[in-house]
Amino acid sequence: MQTARDLFGYRKHWASRFGVAPFLPMSRAEMDALGWDSCDVIVVTGDAYVDHPSFGMAIVGRLLEAHGFRVGIIAQPDWQSADPFKALGKPNLFFGITAGNMDSMVNRYTSDRRMRSDDAYTPGGEGGRRPDRSVIVYSQRAREAYADVPIVIGGIEASLRRIAHFDYWSEKVRRSVLLDAKADLLVYGNGERQIVDIAHRLAAGERVGDIDDMRGTAFTRRALPAGWIEIDSTHLDTPGPLNPPLDPYAMEDNGGTKNAAAEPAAEASAEQVVKFVRRVKNVDRERSVIRLPAFEQVVDDPVLYAHASRILHLEANPGNARALVQRHGNQDIWLNPPPIPLTTKEMDQVYELPYQRRPHPFYGTAEIPAYKMIRFSISIQRGCFGGCTFCSITEHEGRIIQSRSETSVLREIETIRDTVPGFTGVISDLGGPTANMYRLACKSREIESACRRPSCVYPGVCPNLNTDHTPLIQLYRKARALPGIKKVLIASGVRYDLAIESPEYVKELAQHHVGGYLKIAPEAIGEGPLSKMMKPGVGTYYRFKELFDRYSKEAGKEQYLIPYFIAAHPGTTDEDMLELALWLKKNGFRADQVQAFLPSPMATATAMYHSGKNPLRRVTRDSESVAIPRGLKIRRLHKAFLRYHDANNWPMLRETLRRMGRADLIGPGKQHLIPPWQPAGTGTLAEGERARGDVRKSGGASARPQKFRTQHTGLPVNGRGRPR
Repeated sequence: MQTARDLFGYRKHWASRFGVAPFLPMSRAEMDALGWDSCDVIVVTGDAYVDHPSFGMAIVGRLLEAHGFRVGIIAQPDWQSADPFKALGKPNLFFGITAGNMDSMVNRYTSDRRMRSDDAYTPGGEGGRRPDRSVIVYSQRAREAYADVPIVIGGIEASLRRIAHFDYWSEKVRRSVLLDAKADLLVYGNGERQIVDIAHRLAAGERVGDIDDMRGTAFTRRALPAGWIEIDSTHLDTPGPLNPPLDPYAMEDNGGTKNAAAEPAAEASAEQVVKFVRRVKNVDRERSVIRLPAFEQVVDDPVLYAHASRILHLEANPGNARALVQRHGNQDIWLNPPPIPLTTKEMDQVYELPYQRRPHPFYGTAEIPAYKMIRFSISIQRGCFGGCTFCSITEHEGRIIQSRSETSVLREIETIRDTVPGFTGVISDLGGPTANMYRLACKSREIESACRRPSCVYPGVCPNLNTDHTPLIQLYRKARALPGIKKVLIASGVRYDLAIESPEYVKELAQHHVGGYLKIAPEAIGEGPLSKMMKPGVGTYYRFKELFDRYSKEAGKEQYLIPYFIAAHPGTTDEDMLELALWLKKNGFRADQVQAFLPSPMATATAMYHSGKNPLRRVTRDSESVAIPRGLKIRRLHKAFLRYHDANNWPMLRETLRRMGRADLIGPGKQHLIPPWQPAGTGTLAEGERARGDVRKSGGASARPQKFRTQHTGLPVNGRGRPR
């Protein structure tokens, strides 16, 4: 793995003389109180400003402050005019634009494209306080406010839209958000290294247009720089055309429909002449760039879209990734390789910056639901090597696990205990995107740097992966032993296929860190959908359940597993959902709420959804096709299978069972899935108006409640395992 400059190794900017702000200012009055005449950087965000390391604007703002820059926050501005973007004056260096911890479209719409009425990142949970496609709208307003100020976009929304991407809400392929936002730079992934370097280089007088050598950034350029070797992505992984008359292999003129190879070289401009090579010597890799099919090509051909998605995911390891370039009209979107992960020392420093750990006083007593969920929880690591195709953690945070030190985590617990109002002695979570990848990594740095596998745990746990949970077990024990700490719960998702590699960890978890229920995510039980999700088989679930039940019983505790499932995921058939419904009934589970697959930008499963092809393997015209549950009717049916016990779903399920030749499952007995009769007043409710009665596990009046909901799909999660 390559090394990077120490995140805190820069000489501080001169404005460090102003010291640390109690809260980063949101008004000119606060700036005046701090003695500021201007801000060096203004962060515009779609979330309410909470000065807590679970919120992106706080991390970026406090990190830049630690480097001596004056940072202001414009949170959830009224986007109807440019005036709110002038509230703090003109920034000296740049505007940093983010939609917030969640993608604005996912934040506002359900998987069935219905508008949500609430927003967990807004005071009072009020919905509608941010625009659709917030990054684009905020960037345009910031440009209207101050046309000559550089605009840098980042966060989850920009990160997952850095190249041409399928947009579920418009059902079309959209171009890179960098172009639609008219931004100068796009920062993707965890952006600490990039944002610090950008600030220092701009402060030193460098033009934003000259910053083109920074990992984890995307920008536009007109032509290939001198000395670079360009590799056609189809030479690495040859796709086949969806429509045979079209030749998808050729590098076309400006992404158009004319085959550039057919033009005489003498008549072509220098920009149009492209020399491709099939193999590049290792010594030349640093100066190699892979050309993806142009935006106009992937719009016309879903197979090429799947091919481009496959190449992007193959080039995701910071240890071996090459730059990517994709033509959009008459210019290129250039993606430099992913950023180098933070070291443990750097992670500690980032999470121990002087956060107030509460919302800005501007909000008064208004409750911000997302803050309430995470105020007593702690991030101990970043990244995920699970590679689940419906999830975007890898595309954003990467698959290299970045862990904090044990000492740093324990210090943060003590800070919460001593300073956060309302603390009762219970830490609500120690985790990250997953609960149990802390300190796990490849046994060989050399192998890790060369690896291109999308997952370290599928189809089985890689033999090169260190699965020793001892450091995490020790952290749990020391955390709960701190004075004033009554309980340490684990709310992040437990990767149970990893957990069974360490029975001692399962024992520690079950006997000390579960409050009666533990959420885990089988997602499906059929091999068809599981193979498209890259999730382990149900046998792994049973092995984990056996350990969990045994250790719970040893501790004298009655505890239950709460499984997550996804409806309508690519690769799922009606037969798969029927099998799952029968499994749920057999095991006595009743789903309170269910979630259908949401095709988020850039996820591998989204490429499946759009193309009907499987980009986990080489994509060709004749390669594996994937069953796609598309359309509201089939998505409602698959959700209905998960809620087989809801009488409102019975008419639809009876019709489907008869169509499938499984009318034998309609009847009054325990062996039947649904009854032949219909209770009065049921079966006519519209989608989204299902009754939410008490949900109990089968087995008599003494059974415990068994509520579960399916995994939130297609999104990265914050340190508590929640969408962001």
